[in-house]
Amino acid sequence: MPLALLSVSDKAGLTDFAQGLTRLGWQLVSTGGTAKALRDAGLTVTDVSELTGFPEILDGRVKTLHPKIHGGLLARRDNIEHMQTAEAHSIAPIDLVAVNLYPFQATAAKPGVEPAEVVENIDIGGPSMLRSAAKNYASVTVVVDPRDYARVLATLEAKDDDVELRRLLAEKVFAHTAGYDGAIARWFACERAEEFPDRATLSLERAQTLRYGENPGQRAAFYTERNANGLATLTQKGGKELSFNNLLDLEGALLATDPFIGEICCAIVKHTTPCGLATGVSAAEAYRKALACDPVSAFGSVIAFTVPVDAETAEGVSSLFVECVVAPAFDQAALEILGRKKNLRVLEGRADWNPHALDYKRVRGGFLVQERARPKSAASTWEVMTRRQPTDDERINLDFAWRAVGSVKSNAIVIARDGATIGIGAGQMSRVDAAFLSVHKARIAGHETRGAVLGSDAFFPFRDGVDQAAEAGITAIIQPGGSVRDQEVIAAADEREMAMVFTGQRQFRH
Repeated sequence: MPLALLSVSDKAGLTDFAQGLTRLGWQLVSTGGTAKALRDAGLTVTDVSELTGFPEILDGRVKTLHPKIHGGLLARRDNIEHMQTAEAHSIAPIDLVAVNLYPFQATAAKPGVEPAEVVENIDIGGPSMLRSAAKNYASVTVVVDPRDYARVLATLEAKDDDVELRRLLAEKVFAHTAGYDGAIARWFACERAEEFPDRATLSLERAQTLRYGENPGQRAAFYTERNANGLATLTQKGGKELSFNNLLDLEGALLATDPFIGEICCAIVKHTTPCGLATGVSAAEAYRKALACDPVSAFGSVIAFTVPVDAETAEGVSSLFVECVVAPAFDQAALEILGRKKNLRVLEGRADWNPHALDYKRVRGGFLVQERARPKSAASTWEVMTRRQPTDDERINLDFAWRAVGSVKSNAIVIARDGATIGIGAGQMSRVDAAFLSVHKARIAGHETRGAVLGSDAFFPFRDGVDQAAEAGITAIIQPGGSVRDQEVIAAADEREMAMVFTGQRQFRH
């Protein structure tokens, strides 16, 4: 009679799987809570302690760490000496293991959890059994993911000796235990307040295979962090499958609206950078103001809202060719209107960024890792550097411009008025070019730049950008400061009777 060892924390699908094994003539061996769950379902189970002849000890810390368990898993069935040794020591071969691990990550994430409780949820016996079984995949079937129960049962019912399936299941084990160990290592690093430990392990799960990458001919997939509140948690309400570039632009759109959570805001993003960003008294107004910034570039864009979308807003969005629209919610009328655009991808949710998450950028042979930029509030960091103080209205618009410019690709300049961008200069090699482009974009869209304000993501290295802004009628500038020519730049603003505010914080987005 073949022997199956079942020991799981996640009991989803356990009973059906165990019942299937029993029908096929398997003997079940189990531990603790798993054995109780199986008995409660009317199944016959042998306790691990009966198999090993040794009781569980140390509050359950030691129960499966025994030669009769690991000998039964590791003995090579095609090795006569292995099998003779197993028989001499009364070690029964274990042909199937279904194990998933103590909920370490869920425990560690609980608010106010004590370190001792987290440590007790570091599984030792489970990973050991999984690794032993996976190493001997030629003879042992190992299941770490409950979603594989049905597939394994179907193979056993068909009496199919599918070594390739066992190899795949073994691969999943080593990926799973690597991620589990990585989470434990990260917790220890966090406990000593170390954001950048000597070794870092990323554990990612494939959410979907994509049709192609940035360009046709590039293979691609979307991987997600375990239990992360990210793009994969968005609910698609309509439209085509998301593409690689859609996902990048969705990230850019949500990033642009992050500083405006709690307000009514709309961001229109093209190639991961805003071509329009605005606040308003309604979602429809915010959309109209954002679109007015650069209606030409908005063609084929991704749009994000911080508030639910209603029918009026949906009518506005549906009049433009848009790749994706994302919002916390859509009313039924809005979904019906947007649904008329068969290819428009409609996504519901927010996918808020974990403020403690690190940002990874791939380079050849490694990764650059950094904290996420967190712009400080204006009240705590602003310093007026010019003779003229900003007016109350300018302060409001400077605050908007400073929050908006952080999501624009550097070198970045935004011109703003009335809670909206009216000109954006993005991704230029020089700051004066970014300033020129922002004015140019504003003017070709028909905006009046006189009396508007300007935000810069980094300092002005020369006065030329300030002079250009002044010639366009800009009356106030917000920038980090920190150039060796700050005094020259401030003097230029004073000459033009402009107000200039330093924030003391750069917002590059390379």
